Amino acid sequence: MGAAVVDTSRWHLVINGLVERPFSLNLEQLRQMPAESVTSFHECYGSPLVPPTKNVWRIGNVKWTGVPLRYLLSIARPHPGRGLFVWSDGLDSGTFGGVSADRYQKDLPMEKALAPEVLVAYAMNGQPLSKKRGGPVRLVVPGWFGTNSTKWLSRLSVRETRAGGAFTTVFYNELDPVDVEGVRKRPVWKVQPNSIIVRPKPQEVFDCPGYVEGWGRAWGADEIVRVEIRLDQEDTWCEASVTRRKQFEWQLFSFRVFVPQAGDCYIQARATDRRGLRQALVGSRNHVPTVPIRVESGRSTENTGDDKT
Repeated sequence: MGAAVVDTSRWHLVINGLVERPFSLNLEQLRQMPAESVTSFHECYGSPLVPPTKNVWRIGNVKWTGVPLRYLLSIARPHPGRGLFVWSDGLDSGTFGGVSADRYQKDLPMEKALAPEVLVAYAMNGQPLSKKRGGPVRLVVPGWFGTNSTKWLSRLSVRETRAGGAFTTVFYNELDPVDVEGVRKRPVWKVQPNSIIVRPKPQEVFDCPGYVEGWGRAWGADEIVRVEIRLDQEDTWCEASVTRRKQFEWQLFSFRVFVPQAGDCYIQARATDRRGLRQALVGSRNHVPTVPIRVESGRSTENTGDDKT
């Protein structure tokens, strides 16, 4: 699947399916509608062809601007009790993982589609969406993996069932952790609690034993309420300081950990969200980050990580 080639002057968005008033609109008409801006982390799930054990893929903090999806749905008027999902079609097509597809198609449960943060976006960080970023218009689903934010958007269709294409049935599904038999799969929707240590950097060298200060970022579908730090798989985790979340932005955490002796060691961070979900230690896409550092045997003092700016 490659990037779609879209003639902006001819682009239009179709809203149809189980609705009372199907309609279509062009880019100028979309831009004249009531707009909102949402700042959100945006995380790539990574290739569904690779075992889900690598952490972290690509992530950034982005300001999106566009029309709330629920506003467009209010115009279309989904049939009560029947419109349970919203399918989104992208204009990209081709072959992925040996499977041919005439479009990139995803779906959202109606509950999420009606959430105020979900946008039909035409701007990113104050600039029109580029082709690379899915322009002229893409779906944006804050708190969910980027695979659900369909690029080069061309159609939104209200349906009674989930979409049946390759990108909902073959790709982008993962084992459900609550299934004791380990066979049931769930769609890759919500981003689970995750974190990354920015400072210290991997392999950073400190002059002597003592306190090491550091910081990082944490994020997830729900607000992160706790970040814990430990040294060398100790049984005890110490609590870091974590900022409150604004909209769907990633959150900053900072910590201070005591390294008692010289040598090689590593620092780990673990995030927990407001629902009590916590990062796995190993074996998942959101497993805890591990940063190796080296401490020399100089005179003990206090080590300070780089500034957070």
